[in-house]
Amino acid sequence: MEPAQTPSAGNQFALWQLGFRPFYLLASIYAAASILLWAAQFAGWLPLSYLPGPVWHAHEMLFGFVLPVIVGFLLTAGQTWTGHKTLSGYPLMLLALVWVCARILTLTPYGWAAAAANAAFPWAAAIALAIPFVRKGVRRNYFFVGLLVLLGAASFGMHATRVGMLNVPARLAVQFSMDIVLFIMVVMAGRVVPLFTSKGVPGTQPQRLAWLEYAAPGAILVVLLADTLALQGQVLAVLLLIAALLQAKRLSLWQPWKTLQTPLVWVLHLAYGWIVLHLLLRGLAELDWITSSTATHALTVGAIGTLIMGMMTRTARGHTGRALKADRFDISCYVLIQIAAVVRVFLPLWVPHLLMPSVIVSAFLWSSAFGLYAIRYWPVLTRVRIDGRPG
Repeated sequence: MEPAQTPSAGNQFALWQLGFRPFYLLASIYAAASILLWAAQFAGWLPLSYLPGPVWHAHEMLFGFVLPVIVGFLLTAGQTWTGHKTLSGYPLMLLALVWVCARILTLTPYGWAAAAANAAFPWAAAIALAIPFVRKGVRRNYFFVGLLVLLGAASFGMHATRVGMLNVPARLAVQFSMDIVLFIMVVMAGRVVPLFTSKGVPGTQPQRLAWLEYAAPGAILVVLLADTLALQGQVLAVLLLIAALLQAKRLSLWQPWKTLQTPLVWVLHLAYGWIVLHLLLRGLAELDWITSSTATHALTVGAIGTLIMGMMTRTARGHTGRALKADRFDISCYVLIQIAAVVRVFLPLWVPHLLMPSVIVSAFLWSSAFGLYAIRYWPVLTRVRIDGRPG
């Protein structure tokens, strides 16, 4: 049962009180709208290009959608980890404005302005996180600051190649960024999935092996290093297979089969399962058995889409004083994302000539999921907590 709400509480505007509020809302709206534009461009239905090519579709997925969710989550979690207030009010509004400017400038020919705005967003967020982290001395979380700095550098590098400053394949920066996001997902899943499982599903006893908690994220760092060194073929395929096996072992210890009656928990397990599948498919792609796009979309649509949706619903509920139980809208979002991922990953794999329909259908399902989230959680994210607590 949700806590009682005071008569005036539901009318108080609270969008700028904590980081998850504006960035979850902005990211979900952008995810719903931008993918439809890209699908229309891919199908040839737009008279003008929305983005200049697949590399920039990847850029907007990572820096337009994934990054603000990460920033919103870290600003929120950072306040919990340190006990110090993170960005709120006008500073948080200014950070959101930088993200909006970056999205607009990316669509313009002003490459240097776009580069500056896209790098400024994660770098400003890194500074905002570093201040409470250093004050409190939470050294185990310093690496999040470093990862935000690296993501800003990767985005800047992509724009620098666009304006001719760097002569480096833009896809290298895309892969580097995807590896960093994957590493963040693996680290955070290791922290929250066993915890949420034991607390949310009676009778579960998820296990954590000390060596595996280093080996599983460590394997992702090895893959990141291999990608940075431009390793390919059988060597990279072996590294990806080892990484997949380590993630699969880790997932099995969390007892996912016991979570089937708890959507708010099984969605996180399912997201981690997509990580395992992504690594396996990418290994097959390195052996030229399948296309690299298949593996990429197992990560972006399957793993990232599912984990973000699962975390956005759970943390939005938890940090607004609501019951930690998925309702029919949440479950609908989870299901839509799964169908979108299956259609985008497996339909072209089984029937290659259906690539275009798979892209269009998957985009519509993805847009429906995040559009539904935005509509459902608009009043949740913009109004004060129903239990009267700050946040």
